[in-house]
Amino acid sequence: MKKFLVPAALAAAVAVLSGCTSYNVSQPTTPLDGSVKTGLKADIAVGEQISGQSEVNILFSFLRFGGDSQFADGVSYGGDSGGGLPFGPDPISAVKSAAAYKAVKSSGADLIVAPRYELSVQDYFVFKKVTAKVTGNKGTIKSIR
Repeated sequence: MKKFLVPAALAAAVAVLSGCTSYNVSQPTTPLDGSVKTGLKADIAVGEQISGQSEVNILFSFLRFGGDSQFADGVSYGGDSGGGLPFGPDPISAVKSAAAYKAVKSSGADLIVAPRYELSVQDYFVFKKVTAKVTGNKGTIKSIR
């Protein structure tokens, strides 16, 4: 038993006394401002009105459960209210993106022209239910010049 305790105590003492070291090297940077300019013009045919709806449940302001698993990329039109924490995914943007995906997919559109979002948040302190409905007109790209 003593043969086991002596090496274990020695290993514990070495681990406690050696400590940890971390290094931080700062590098001054400047912001990268890039812009893309293109001479392309899209010819878009505007069609009938389309809509889509999605909802999500949020527990403790950051645990999302339920809701959709398919989203439209790049759907952020401002006016977003965060999930209550300075990190993690934004549940408002996610539910808006899922509603836009449903509207575009169900109508066969390429994009939504003049989207309008109706957001409903039912907040019960610990539990929150967020519903988004998007309406707009069906946009179909006829040609790109």
